[in-house]
Amino acid sequence: MLDPNKTLIALFNYGGGMRGLVPAHIMSRIEEATGLRMAEMVDIFSGPSTGAILNAALTRRHPEHTSRPLYKARHLVKFYEREGLKIFPPDSFRDFRGILHDFNNRTLKLSQMNWLLRHGHYDPANLGKALKALYGDSLLEESLSSLIIPTYNIDGEQLEVAEEKDETGDTPARTVNNFCDEGGHAVWLKHIKNDYPPGAAQRTPRVSLYDAVMASCAAPTYFPCHHFEATYPDQRGRMSYSAIDGVIFDNPCISYLGAIRRHIPKDYNLVMIILGTGYTNRSIKKEDWNRYGSLGVVDPVNDLPLINIFFHASESALLEGFEEEMGDNLFIFNKSMIPTLGHPDAASPQIDDASPDNLKKLQFFAEEIMEENNSKLDAVCHLLSHRRDRRSETSQRTLKSKMRRYYYLFTGERKNEKRHKSDS
Repeated sequence: MLDPNKTLIALFNYGGGMRGLVPAHIMSRIEEATGLRMAEMVDIFSGPSTGAILNAALTRRHPEHTSRPLYKARHLVKFYEREGLKIFPPDSFRDFRGILHDFNNRTLKLSQMNWLLRHGHYDPANLGKALKALYGDSLLEESLSSLIIPTYNIDGEQLEVAEEKDETGDTPARTVNNFCDEGGHAVWLKHIKNDYPPGAAQRTPRVSLYDAVMASCAAPTYFPCHHFEATYPDQRGRMSYSAIDGVIFDNPCISYLGAIRRHIPKDYNLVMIILGTGYTNRSIKKEDWNRYGSLGVVDPVNDLPLINIFFHASESALLEGFEEEMGDNLFIFNKSMIPTLGHPDAASPQIDDASPDNLKKLQFFAEEIMEENNSKLDAVCHLLSHRRDRRSETSQRTLKSKMRRYYYLFTGERKNEKRHKSDS
């Protein structure tokens, strides 16, 4: 049995645009079953892109009742249903652009096609307006639970140079020389509430939820990069970032190794709950791969085979070791979307399909995941609610003990009791 006072719960939500409806539906079911909100049960929220949208909203404080979260998971279901077509309006030229891109790659840069290809982004103002309404002026440092939002800074001039303490220009092997280039780098925007290692809670950058999530959602070919500033309380001070989609780290193994594990005390247990948006990695026959050629492997007409491999390769390499390390403390809710794609009721794997018909199919997909993992979902709900109840009981006993000590301190009643016993 896990000690509720020495157990931390981490939730990882995958990225995937409109497919964020899938974890939103699963979390709504968990909240309904437990009678509690996710921020009341989960200690650490992490995940990129649409996962960051969910996590930041679920940990946002209520402006009037600051100890409670403002949103329930069902509010996020409504968010996708309400804002989806505004963020991703129907694009009749999307497939046509893919054909042009394919043709363009196989010839030369044709200037008359450049406008179509260059202006393929969705308008970020629509996403920005939706996120402004969702978060207001809330800051990362105000989240109710620990919150980790990943993004990738493409501007090498803002590279953070590592230096060892007391290092000087005369040090034989300087840490600063370990950098081979000035390329981009991962940026973990973190607010760590449990303050481990000591001081972690005081190292939260001052950045709005709006900027952090916009940066994590800036998916290449969908949205332009998002430029923002964050102010750190240490020697870094104000940093400027030109950030693209955090879905580059759409991998719970990477979030665990790169941002979560270091904040878990050595004598604590970590339970991780992973909510997916559907796997979309396809099998490729060698004949098809060779036929694609050097440029065809990145063509949208061919479903971007090389890019899909890049996204899934690191997870396939790390997942087995990750599962071994976590053991029974790992709960994964996800499934492949590929085997059902030929079915008329199958949800679209396209992250920008916000049609009402696809939203219903995504709901059915979420329900399939829950039905196929029913006993596991029951175990998670029991774990979350039982741990919350046990911790509440402990905090109530602690509060009563403190109140009793204060009472005796101010009334002297305990001293009188001891004196009376010694006299008798």
